[in-house]
Amino acid sequence: MGSRADIAWGKGEFSFEAVESWSRLPPGIELGDVAGIAIDARDRVYLFNRGPDPVVVVSREGEFLNSWGRGLFVNPHGASIGPDDSLYLTDNGAHTVRKFTTGGKLLLTVGEAGKPSAFMSGKPFCRCTHTALSPEGDIYVSDGYWNACVHKYTPDGRHLFSWGSPGTGPGEFNLPHNIACDADGLVYVADRENHRVQVFDADGRYVRQINNMHRPSALAIVGTRCPCFLLGELAPYLPVNRETPNIGARLTIMGNDGALLGRIGSRRAGLEPGQFVSPHTIAVDSHGDLYVGEVIANDWNAVFPEVLQPSPLRRMQKFARVAAPTRQEEVVAGA
Repeated sequence: MGSRADIAWGKGEFSFEAVESWSRLPPGIELGDVAGIAIDARDRVYLFNRGPDPVVVVSREGEFLNSWGRGLFVNPHGASIGPDDSLYLTDNGAHTVRKFTTGGKLLLTVGEAGKPSAFMSGKPFCRCTHTALSPEGDIYVSDGYWNACVHKYTPDGRHLFSWGSPGTGPGEFNLPHNIACDADGLVYVADRENHRVQVFDADGRYVRQINNMHRPSALAIVGTRCPCFLLGELAPYLPVNRETPNIGARLTIMGNDGALLGRIGSRRAGLEPGQFVSPHTIAVDSHGDLYVGEVIANDWNAVFPEVLQPSPLRRMQKFARVAAPTRQEEVVAGA
């Protein structure tokens, strides 16, 4: 693939163009793996990363605005944002979800830092992965690496209930890695190692599953009623399929019914513009542009075990939405 990937998104035809050398960080600010991305109402982009400055804030044009969070996090993993622009940052190393203002003031902590629940106990938290908000402000947390469940909390952090257990059946999980809510209150869980997204109602009741994907890691909802969703699919790690083309290392756009609307990426993992190694997080700004973070340093040796890790590594990409030409423009261009 070149720097452009054509996709169909929703009812309109769009193309996305990789924006090369997008962010401009000053000396002394260096990104680690970008595990989570959130975007506020002013299109400021919050890069929750594993470098020395865990929260790096840039404008949609890539200009550095601020950074904060030194010493606060063990292993940044997920970022989401509420309607009041509060940031929810999920730290799977500290087993907590913390709510901050956009300037870094701590507002709420869910979980007790450094005190995980027992392995696969179903109790919060044991290496939690991501956080989503319902339309009413309730907090859902996917708890995936050493657990296999989802927890629901009130807006002020009171635990309501949990659901899920290890397995492959409906309502069971094999690494629930990401979570999102739509405008109707349905809960979408990226059940990564089961290669599917499971959908639940607000009470944790199983509704359906969506499959035909490979190790869904990143997840974002686009639209309101009957929304589309975007997935970041990881590349294969096993020696028997590591070289197999057209499996993972891409972004996939699906309709709410599971219909494939399009993909961004090449048939193999890579570092060219528009290629991916480990797309871990996706966010969309008010212009429809996409921001994709990768845990590339963490996953490089699994994807390319015999290739020396390059330095510096690309930690994220921006894709600018380019509107498809109108019928009249197509006629003029062909004249």
